[in-house]
Amino acid sequence: MIYLAYHFLIAPKKPATEILIAELGQIGFESFVETETGVVAYIPKEEAKHLDLTVIYILQNPEFKISYRIEEISQVNWNIEWEKNFNPIQVDDLVSIRAPFHENPQLEYDIVIEPKMSFGTGHHETTHMMVQHLISMDIAGLRVLDMGCGTGILAIFAAMKGAKSIDAIDIDAWCYENSIENCERNGYPSINVFQGDASMLITQKYDLIIANINRNILLNDLPVYVQCLNPGGQILLSGFYREDIPMLDGLATDNGLKLQKTIERNNWVALKYLLKNS
Repeated sequence: MIYLAYHFLIAPKKPATEILIAELGQIGFESFVETETGVVAYIPKEEAKHLDLTVIYILQNPEFKISYRIEEISQVNWNIEWEKNFNPIQVDDLVSIRAPFHENPQLEYDIVIEPKMSFGTGHHETTHMMVQHLISMDIAGLRVLDMGCGTGILAIFAAMKGAKSIDAIDIDAWCYENSIENCERNGYPSINVFQGDASMLITQKYDLIIANINRNILLNDLPVYVQCLNPGGQILLSGFYREDIPMLDGLATDNGLKLQKTIERNNWVALKYLLKNS
């Protein structure tokens, strides 16, 4: 398959690089490699025909200087690329997220993943904040849904924290396959991984729903998530900016949810909600 590589030069790099990666991932880019000067983003040439970079908000932000050039390439060894650029991270000195070739730092929780082209290495703000939410929660014995699971990292962490049963769903075929691999790699083959969207949830019930997706999908699907919550259920939402909170919180309130906790990291936010009157 022929790919196009978009070489972005970014100044200053932080937090623009993380924001750009997240936005590009939402419009079809499949893999990213951070460089000393910015990031290289890859997309199939056929998919690039439909690209509209005017929807990328960070490119219009005058606080950052971002330019790019396009290179056509015939093949990319994704494993080699991400191995060169994926550094292990730690969340609150309790959770390590690393690749198989990294040394185990011997923290309380150790998550080993091979992200390949899937979103969710823990490096992005939204995944990091979702892990922080889960650290502070008692989810032992709960039925959990990881919606838009990416690499499966949040489903795996929920299993490590004692969730009774876990469903993980992603619409992307690569994410679906990668989540299965990572769940098995971490010793949790019992996590149920599905390829699909919110239409699969009609008859399901959960105690906790984790949804780290983009704002528009959350605005469309949040009422479905609420219908799937058991009494006293909780929802974790992320994948959007601080300025998006009013519209998401308004929809959440209209659907019987009460905001419990907000975590913010470089203008990204993760919200924790409780189903009211339950």
